[in-house]
Amino acid sequence: MEEDKGKLAEAAAAGDAQAVARLLELHMPELRAFVRLRAGHEVRKHESSSDIVQSVCREVLQNIERFKHPSPAAFKQWLYTTAMRKISNRADYWRAEKREAARERSIPSEADQQSLLRCYHSFSSPSRGLIVREEIERIERAFELLSEEQREIVTLAHIVGMSRAEIAEKIGKSEGSVRVTLHRALARLSELLSD
Repeated sequence: MEEDKGKLAEAAAAGDAQAVARLLELHMPELRAFVRLRAGHEVRKHESSSDIVQSVCREVLQNIERFKHPSPAAFKQWLYTTAMRKISNRADYWRAEKREAARERSIPSEADQQSLLRCYHSFSSPSRGLIVREEIERIERAFELLSEEQREIVTLAHIVGMSRAEIAEKIGKSEGSVRVTLHRALARLSELLSD
């Protein structure tokens, strides 16, 4: 699979829109989980995560000429940076205007919910036969109780799949600090999810 992503990343860097679309498809479950976790409750209560994911994909496809570094890691960096910028813009929008949501959020399909749950289980284990939607909401509520730094490190490590060294470089901390923060965040999540 990594070899395929490497060839796709090379084609994407050469401007191949089909390669970009295929890379987006391969990253879709993790992208959905990333958007839901990083958007937080405030954005999720006003907007559908699917709409944000769709907007991220549209922007990536419209701007393929900006992707110049032919590697799977560079594509992931570009994809998740785009997603984080979209989330930040939407959070700023809702905070600045203190807007009320006038429309219903769409409920993710059962397949989307199962996909989210599989991603979330990289740092959580299923418990007591809760139905999928309740489990997703429970994990997201617990996740929001972590500090911003802890949320960022957990999503980069367990959703994006970055190494501890890559995370350290990205956030400007030592690798040891990242390891300690990740350990504490996962311990806190475990504690919150066991209640």
